[in-house]
Amino acid sequence: MNTDGRIEHLLRELAPQVLTAVVRRYGNFETAEDATQEALLAAATQWPESGSPDNPRGWLITVASRRMTDQLRSEQASKDRAAKVAAQTPVDEFLAPSADTGRSSEDDSLTLLLLCCHPSLTAAAQIGLTLRAVGGLTTAEIARAFLVPESTMAQRISRAKQRIRAAGARFDLPPEPERADRLRVVLHVLYLIFNEGYTATSGSDLYRSELTAEAIRLTRLVRAQVPEDGEVAGLLALMLLIDARRAARTGPDGSLIPLAEQDRGRWHRESIDEGVALISDALARFPLGPYQVQAAIAAVHAEAARAEDTDWPQILALYGLLEDLAPSPVVTLNRAVAAAMVHGPQAGLELLDLLDTDDRLSEHHRLHAVRAHLLEMAGDREAARSAYRTAARLTSSIPEQHYLQDRAARLD
Repeated sequence: MNTDGRIEHLLRELAPQVLTAVVRRYGNFETAEDATQEALLAAATQWPESGSPDNPRGWLITVASRRMTDQLRSEQASKDRAAKVAAQTPVDEFLAPSADTGRSSEDDSLTLLLLCCHPSLTAAAQIGLTLRAVGGLTTAEIARAFLVPESTMAQRISRAKQRIRAAGARFDLPPEPERADRLRVVLHVLYLIFNEGYTATSGSDLYRSELTAEAIRLTRLVRAQVPEDGEVAGLLALMLLIDARRAARTGPDGSLIPLAEQDRGRWHRESIDEGVALISDALARFPLGPYQVQAAIAAVHAEAARAEDTDWPQILALYGLLEDLAPSPVVTLNRAVAAAMVHGPQAGLELLDLLDTDDRLSEHHRLHAVRAHLLEMAGDREAARSAYRTAARLTSSIPEQHYLQDRAARLD
């Protein structure tokens, strides 16, 4: 990793620690987050040339605190308070966790995640705010990752912070009964971030590694704080097992290579070993949950040396279990593929017929892509070609478009 890469990694690790220190001192999440971003940008600009300071965290907190003071001074009503805080607070107070809470920086990061995933926010707002406040990404980086204008992402994040303030949310861990529900929201947001990174919904790139890496890093952070939660372990295992395939998913020209055709020798063995160990332990010790079942399915794929060695009956059974735990059209879609591999394409096509009237998926390219694949397996080339072309028309991912168009062309 080069110097710039090390600095970027360090800043992302320190971002939530700096923000929590400033929030604890000034008590204003919205303004403190802006000040922290300015400090991170200053470091990203200055450190590659001057070198990182001996105490990077202290440097960032000091700069963010000065920015915060300047912002408060610009508000007439807060002028006296800001001056008093600036005069009376030694920098050293920022360099350690608050003595009255006894909480670590990891505790604070979990609190931040729960705050950024406040139930008053939309999923899009939760994702943007999480990546900025906890992930340390700039608004421009997040906008590029999701292929939206920077101004749009800035407005989305700004509105999210305002809504959190309007909801009266505080920078504290929620009470225990609420905490479990909020943690499930955090896991869902991290899952969405990972999925967008692993298979980008639009644009010329199939995946965006900065998003998958950040999702994995943040999930590791959550697991460090709640190691006895089976679903946290399951989600981390799922991410590792799927991300392990990344190098084999595209050809030299960036074209998509489907799972059955991938060179499994290029799969990342360390990630697979860690993921399999995680899910094996979670299944043995914790109540079963949807992320654990998905990770178990990914583990079955990972343990097959060749595509033809895949234990499809086990995968079909696991999808049936997943459908009982967390029914959704996407689960049914995946179960249809497994059913086709076990019982023949007609069994899968019959399951797909159940989804044609489901508005959540009927116009999604994946339904038509799977139908095309099963029709091709069944020998109906004309219908398969038509379905591939429909799927290609419905996706905005250029690699997926090219793949689907190529499949259709092969059937001419």
